[in-house]
Amino acid sequence: VQLQASGGGLVQTGGSLRLSCAAGRTSSNNAVGWFRQTPGKEREFVATISWNGGATYYAESVKGRFTISRDRTKNTVYLQMNSLKPEDTAVYYCVGSRYASGGSEVGQYRYWGQGTLVTVSS
Repeated sequence: VQLQASGGGLVQTGGSLRLSCAAGRTSSNNAVGWFRQTPGKEREFVATISWNGGATYYAESVKGRFTISRDRTKNTVYLQMNSLKPEDTAVYYCVGSRYASGGSEVGQYRYWGQGTLVTVSS
């Protein structure tokens, strides 16, 4: 399974970005999530969406600001990020779960793509 994240960039505080994850057909029956990481810190769970898009789950730090969605016809998962803050600055990774529904545990995710850098300036 190959996962390719894109859409990162530089944005000012309060701005928006939409990340995309080309998840591939083999991930269509599995949950897909987003994690993020900054230098010197552990990978942090951001959001996840179930195989059919029926269930979503967010980290408290992004709830109400970020929205995860998926288009199964395009095998693509999106992360719409609004009201961005400097603390959202990180490399964002798209990840494929072992299961139909995902959670916040790193171990639930088998497949990791290359990340995309999001920088929020103050």
